[in-house]
Amino acid sequence: MSDVANVEGFVKKFKELKLEIAKVIIGQDEVVTQILISIFSGGHSLLIGVPGLAKTLMVNTIAKALGLDFKRIQFTPDLMPSDILGSEILDEDRHFKFIKGPIFANIILADEINRTPPKTQAALLEAMQERAVTVAGHHYKLDLPYFVLATQNPIEQEGTYPLPEAQLDRFMFAIKLDYPSYDEEVQVVKATTTDNKVTVNALFSAPEIVSFQSLIRRIPVADNVIEYAVSMVGKTRPDSNAAPELVKSYIDWGAGPRASQNLILAAKTHAVINGKFSPDIENVQAVAQSILRHRIIKNYKAEAEGVSEEQIIKSLF
Repeated sequence: MSDVANVEGFVKKFKELKLEIAKVIIGQDEVVTQILISIFSGGHSLLIGVPGLAKTLMVNTIAKALGLDFKRIQFTPDLMPSDILGSEILDEDRHFKFIKGPIFANIILADEINRTPPKTQAALLEAMQERAVTVAGHHYKLDLPYFVLATQNPIEQEGTYPLPEAQLDRFMFAIKLDYPSYDEEVQVVKATTTDNKVTVNALFSAPEIVSFQSLIRRIPVADNVIEYAVSMVGKTRPDSNAAPELVKSYIDWGAGPRASQNLILAAKTHAVINGKFSPDIENVQAVAQSILRHRIIKNYKAEAEGVSEEQIIKSLF
């Protein structure tokens, strides 16, 4: 089957997938699209939103619709690396046996990742980057596709361990969840206060998702689009000659090369789901906010004057 036919098949299945997820998740269309873009681009996402916005339900529903194995890990201050990776125990025959931890699933929801100490946060990093874990000197491969969705609560900062910049950079997207609109909230209340059970059907399989991920990587990109993405990321660095005044005034550190790679990968997926066979500059702009938001570090002046990451990123267009 040609890639053109594969792209057309993918667009059709993607629309069906969105409808399947919408049976359970009311509104949040943009958030669901961004999570799916990061899955098909092979990246991880960080969800930032206040409690009660159905983050766990959303991830669970997406996992079901994709036909993937899903595990939720509640990060707490006393969580140890072995609690997520697994550990070796001595069985009745006096042999060491490895008991797999919850990290061995296709989709991991790392709930309130900033609640746990850096030692445990770091245990997740090898899995995210290498798609493998090392326990007691043994190397264990994780099943593909492998996707980590971490959540952060932006309100309570007491007793939390903010993720260092190097760890934030491992996430392809930082996605902001807002409160639903009035009409959406009315629908949510109607749907969730009855005993109606909604069944979510699995529309994909793991090998199918892996093949779609490699299809995305085969999508051609024009040189001018790659140059646009790289120059946009370059403009976030305050010591660059190309940086706009807003960046020089309000940014301490800009984004690294991983941002450029992610911009192109996500733009490819964004183009494909919209029925295009190659991304253009509009596709790069469409994914730029979520990719750059957590990779630029504002200074005190930006905080004091209420300048948001969104305003700074917009100025790069």
